[in-house]
Amino acid sequence: MTERFTGSFTQQEPIPPAGIAAANAVMQHGRLHRYNTVAGEVAETALLEVEFAASVGAQYCLAVASGGYAMTTALRACGVGHGDKVLTNAFTLAPVPGAIAAVGAFPVFVGVTEDLVIDLDDLAAKLDQARVLLLSHMRGHICDMRKLMQLCDAAGVTVIEDCAHTMGASWDGVPSGRWGRFGCYSTQTYKHINSGEGGLLISDDAEGMARAIMLSGSYMLFERHMAAPPPETFAQIKYETPNISGRMDNLRAAILRPQLQDLKTQCDRWNALYDVVADGLRDVPGLRLPVRPAQESFVASSFQFLLLDWSSRAIADVIARCAARGVELKWFGGAEPTGFTSRYDSWRYAPSAPMPAADRILAGIVDMRLPLTFSVDDCALIARIIKAEVGAVWQNQAAGLHQAS
Repeated sequence: MTERFTGSFTQQEPIPPAGIAAANAVMQHGRLHRYNTVAGEVAETALLEVEFAASVGAQYCLAVASGGYAMTTALRACGVGHGDKVLTNAFTLAPVPGAIAAVGAFPVFVGVTEDLVIDLDDLAAKLDQARVLLLSHMRGHICDMRKLMQLCDAAGVTVIEDCAHTMGASWDGVPSGRWGRFGCYSTQTYKHINSGEGGLLISDDAEGMARAIMLSGSYMLFERHMAAPPPETFAQIKYETPNISGRMDNLRAAILRPQLQDLKTQCDRWNALYDVVADGLRDVPGLRLPVRPAQESFVASSFQFLLLDWSSRAIADVIARCAARGVELKWFGGAEPTGFTSRYDSWRYAPSAPMPAADRILAGIVDMRLPLTFSVDDCALIARIIKAEVGAVWQNQAAGLHQAS
């Protein structure tokens, strides 16, 4: 009998009881706005900022409305504006070039390796084209950050890290987001802590964070930010920085604080699921797993593999066959952007030149969520289904049943 998976790839775990209780307390007193406090009260949002900054070892933190807003604010705080160019990954998701477009700038796309990280050789060749790199740790894959920072520091290029998929991860013991001038995180539903929408911005740069706080819409109430630069940092900045409101509210912060306390446990659970799928897909003919270096402490809330140099027809057949057995795979090689699988040549607001080497990699990337509602047994079943269907299509290709397309 053919095995079939019946679980949902989009169902998250419930908010923990402590988060529900904290959210109820906020709703009962009604002070959802971060600056609406009573005497002696510290807002949930300010407490979240302090706790998140401490968790990654940053001096400053700002809670905002989304990860995309965090990136846009970081770009503005770095002085990026209309007509500027910003280096960024060719393999990323739409909010990253969207943040660049939001400030009137244009992306310069950098290639991707077979291990799904930014191509440092391609980056080195393009460093003279921009003064800022918005680095996407796409799907939780972290490149050699020491080498990247050496390249960027030597070229005078400022690094902003998009850590939407790497909260809780690190490279060589340094938390993701702590390498560049800013680290940007998301708390959207499918990220590592869940408030539906939301984001966090960290930095050790006092002037940059002061600008970010003013940009977020602090109404000159920046002294209520506990994880913020000292008030004198704002002396001139408060007059010259526009209000582009994007604050996080106390309700979302209340939901997030208990989840942050459980983050390490949740990360370990994701990685246990990842290991089961990886073990099940090792040495499958025609299927390549990205190499995870020893320096990379990752958080595997999703899973990727490559069907490198397969025909598009054959990959589409794998996707369809797995879907028929209940396994939802996303493909970055499709002709049309679908769901979360758009790529650099899909974003027509962001001009790009052809990138044949990157196109070869993108054409073979297959992506899958690993929600914590899955069990280890679920993941073993999913791996068996993928292995069987990849194997069947691989044999068809060998027999000439799938021609290149």
